[in-house]
Order: sequence, then structure tokens, then C-alpha cells
Amino acid sequence: MTGFGYTLMTEQSGPKQLVTYAVGAEKVGFDFAVSSDHYSPWLTSQGHSPYAWTVLGAVAQATENIELMTYVTCPTMRYHPAVVAQKAATLQILSDGRFTLGLGSGENLNEHVVGAGWPGVDKRQDMLVESIQIIRELLAGGLVEWQGEHYRVDSARLWDLPDMPLPIAVAVSGDKSIEKFASIADHMIAVAPEKVLVNGWRHVRNMAAGSPSESRVIGQIPICWDPDQQKAIDRAHDQFRWFAGGWSVNADLPTTAGFSAATQFVRPEDVADSIACGPDLDAIVESVRPYWEAGFSDIALVQIGDESQEAFLDEVAGPLLEKLRAAAKAE
Repeated sequence: MTGFGYTLMTEQSGPKQLVTYAVGAEKVGFDFAVSSDHYSPWLTSQGHSPYAWTVLGAVAQATENIELMTYVTCPTMRYHPAVVAQKAATLQILSDGRFTLGLGSGENLNEHVVGAGWPGVDKRQDMLVESIQIIRELLAGGLVEWQGEHYRVDSARLWDLPDMPLPIAVAVSGDKSIEKFASIADHMIAVAPEKVLVNGWRHVRNMAAGSPSESRVIGQIPICWDPDQQKAIDRAHDQFRWFAGGWSVNADLPTTAGFSAATQFVRPEDVADSIACGPDLDAIVESVRPYWEAGFSDIALVQIGDESQEAFLDEVAGPLLEKLRAAAKAE
């Protein structure tokens, strides 16, 4: 059965609000909650970017059953992988085993802030491979000494380890990233409903393991519900027009000014063509449908705009989840 999640969008809401929304998402019946992990919003109008790991720690204590996930953390530049291993282990304990560590190769917008430059995509992916290896070794519980191509770890040990395994999911975008990560991660993350990605991931995992093994495929899609369709379109254009750039562009832009310049010619109607906007829940369901048709096991919704979150959770999320589950089950 397809799982449906709620996105804690750190770029558009403050930390206290995000915890409140997570509680509401659990109450209304979302299966899981994913959190972005940014140092900056994409656009100035979004206006927020609290530290995701502090928020998730609070969410872990404020909720009881909803699964939690980073979507995604970059463990290569802004964070050393040894530090990511420590905070992921701690969060798994705080959440009583509800956490999945979602990882990716990062975006310039967030990683450039530590002054280490911004390497090309091949190097970033190689760094991510090495980071995952370090995280796995530390989660195994031993004393880790590591001298690799990109990282050094000197006599590191995690002193508080969860009793339950910590799953790792990795973001992929094509054949190269699938080849690198499918055999060393547990689950796949992708933001495009492309069946070829799902099939490629499963093929590489099956070849590496020698037999089929269970692996979740986790996607994410923005929506902009509002009783007023034009208001929804305007809000989506104001805060999410960067979405039209695609991963290859969005990964390399360094500042909100860069995103603003790159999206200055994106029109409201262009955004409405790519994001379901307005009160029609059936239209939202149809926008999500390509994900489960492509084989995604889990799909997180992004409701655009902080000012719309309470009404969305209180009035719409329950009926929308019913429609999504019925449609996905009927396939």
C-alpha cells in the first residue's frame, strides 16, 4: 500500500510552527513526515530556514507514531559524515526507531556557506559514497579510523547507538547516481515520477544482492491547496517558481538572489501548469498519480505557503488522504 507523507518545509516556516504542523500531520493520519535540511530558503519571500535537526528532535518528542525522515541531508561539506552519523543515531533513539536518514549530494545554496567551494557533480557523488561508508561504520558501533580520498576520521565512536537499525535513503537523478548508490543504501529518493529510475534502482540492487530485496522508493510533490484558485496560483508563483528550474539548475545556484534572477521570467500560469493549485482535491490526486504509477512506494506532499498550513491540515488533509489512498489502491 502506498504511503503518503507530509513535508516539514523549513524554508517557509519557523521552528515552532513546524513542530505544531508535525503534530497535526500525525493527528490527521499522514504515514510519515519528511524535513528539508537547508541553510537558506530558495527565495527571500519564503523567509525561513531553521536548523532541521533541532526541529526533528522536538518533533520526535511531540509525536508518537509518524515516521520521520530527512529529505535530504548533505553529509559532505556543511556537515562532516561523522557528525551526521552521531545526530542520526541520536534522533533514531529519540524517535524510538521511526527515523530514516535521507541523504543527497547537496545544493550550492546551502553548502557554499562554509567556504569550501562547490565541486562538480561527479566529485560530489564520490564524496557522498565515502560519507555513507563512514556513517555505516560508525553506526556499526566500533572505533573508526578512516583515511579516505575526501575525509579523515580520527578515533571516532558513537557512544549512544539505537537498538534498532537506522535505514539510509539516497537521492538519485539518473543512471550514474543509481549505479553508485543502489547497492550501499536501503531506499531510493527521487523528485521526478520516472519509472526508469525505479526499474534501474531495483535492477542494480537485485544484481548486487543476488536476489530481490525490499526497498522503498520515496518521492515528493508540491501542491498548493486554497479555497481560492487564483490565490493558490499567486502563492505558488511567489514561493515555488524556483521549482521550474529542475535539479541540474537548482543544485548549482548559490543564493536567493540567483534563484530570483533565474526565475524572473517564470509566469504564474507556468507554475499552475506544473503544480496543482486551488480547491479541487481530485485535481491534486491526479497530479500525484504518476508517482504510484511509476512504482513509488511513498509520496510526500508539500503544501506551499506557511499561512495555509493550519487550514490545510484542519480542513483538507483528511479528505485528501482518503482520496489518495482510494485511488492508489484501485490501481
